Amino acid sequence: MSTLIAFAPGKGSVGALDLGAQLARSSGTTIDVATVVPKPWSTPSMARVDAEFADWAAATAAESEAKARHYLEDRAPDIAASFHRLAHRSVSTALTEAAQSLSASVLVLGSSGDGALGQVVVGSTADKLLHSSPVTVALAPRGYRVRERATLTRITVAFSGDSEASRVVGPTAELARDAGIPLRLASFVVRGASMYPPEVGLRAEDDVAAELSRGLSEALTAAVDDAVAVGLSADQVTTELASAGSWREALDELQWQDGEVLTIGSSGPLGPIARVFLGSRATKIIRHSPVPILVLPRR
Repeated sequence: MSTLIAFAPGKGSVGALDLGAQLARSSGTTIDVATVVPKPWSTPSMARVDAEFADWAAATAAESEAKARHYLEDRAPDIAASFHRLAHRSVSTALTEAAQSLSASVLVLGSSGDGALGQVVVGSTADKLLHSSPVTVALAPRGYRVRERATLTRITVAFSGDSEASRVVGPTAELARDAGIPLRLASFVVRGASMYPPEVGLRAEDDVAAELSRGLSEALTAAVDDAVAVGLSADQVTTELASAGSWREALDELQWQDGEVLTIGSSGPLGPIARVFLGSRATKIIRHSPVPILVLPRR
């Protein structure tokens, strides 16, 4: 197994290198760094532009590898790393195929450069992979950096209390167990402005929110047993329930550690095919998460 990092100079990918090294060090895997360059047409013309395009693609790949190699030698000299040049017309397809051929356990992506520092910003390639990847996708916030030789300190599961959420607890608990770190199960009650029709009334809204909180609290208690069943001790598993008027407020209500990651599960009617597929709740959590995100594929 390996940790596959997608890297391209100038596109915020240094954060992916830091997160990838952190994940690899915590799980005891090696690193594979992949740079995707455009694939030339199979029947080139006589024009000089084809040769220039090939030269540009080769130079871009060489620059990417040199930058990634130098960065990892400085920041993660303790982890074996390999570098791969992928020529393909689709970046997402190239990375999906590489993840399968390299037996990667996780595919690490950086954030788009369009958002604020510290925010997980999903670009076009990440968006495609978040709906098609056969392996876990890790998303680094924009500008993400860690101290030298850093490891994970805690894993939090975004737990919704339904059957899909229960499916995420076991694999995430295994990650925490193998890394020797604690696990937190966190649920959210978000009362948006349009959560209930105005005619229902505030008292009814309070009652519904309270009932939802009670149900989630019971589900969280049951989920602790699922985490303990994979080998975590009970004192390594904690639960929290955050209630707020928005997703940002709910996520900010929790206390986050340096070196923490947040896992969410995928959803969708995908049949027997293992794929990542995001629902609206997961999308909102990604948008407002203050820490890196791990999105587990549906199995």
